[in-house]
Amino acid sequence: MAAQKVLVVMPVIAILFFLTATKAHGAELSVEGLLAGESSDTVKIIVLMTLITIVPTLLLMMTCFGRIIIVLSFLRNALGTQQTPPNQILVGLALAITFFVMSPVLTEINNVALQPYNAGTINTQQFLDRATAPIEKWMLKQTTNTDVDLFKNLSIQAGQTDVENLAPEQLPLTIVIPAFIISELKRAFLIGFLIFIPFLIIDMIVSSVLMSMGMMMLPPVMISLPFKIMLFVVVDGWGLLVKTLIMTYN
Repeated sequence: MAAQKVLVVMPVIAILFFLTATKAHGAELSVEGLLAGESSDTVKIIVLMTLITIVPTLLLMMTCFGRIIIVLSFLRNALGTQQTPPNQILVGLALAITFFVMSPVLTEINNVALQPYNAGTINTQQFLDRATAPIEKWMLKQTTNTDVDLFKNLSIQAGQTDVENLAPEQLPLTIVIPAFIISELKRAFLIGFLIFIPFLIIDMIVSSVLMSMGMMMLPPVMISLPFKIMLFVVVDGWGLLVKTLIMTYN
């Protein structure tokens, strides 16, 4: 359980540490100090640099980044603009929205866990417990009961009968995380379906007009693309999409 909490907290620490950490002055590297919960900037840096490779994966699994980047990909496919906007722009926009949505959770973790840990008032185990609770609570808030029950029942069938009578907030992360991912995928695909509808109607209208004019050799996509871009710009598509994505987490 402690290892799971470490994996959950690592992306949060990676973000908050670089925002709040100060320079180390004569800090000694001590494994005993780390195990005892003593605060050491040098130890924190080593731990962060060692585990930083798993942060991207955790960012995908336990934040809103996955839903946002999938919806943005659906939008690009619906517009038919191929590689415009490029992947770097979509990922950057998804990260910006992710930090905006997750900022209350990061602030809470910083106040209840990171700051007391830096001050030396709590040990490592207490830090993990305090830092895990807000992000686990946030994931459960975004997860449907159906998905939680699905993985809960699968765990019971696999022999983990100790989770049968647990409340959602008491469930282990091995159940909460996959249930959260499934819920995010469902919502992302639903939003993607709704995004495709108006652009699909434009494609159908353009195709019908071209066929009625006898221009069957002219690709409909070439004609419909400017109209889809114009429609998206006129209705302030980027603003509406970003606003809708953020509101889905409220």
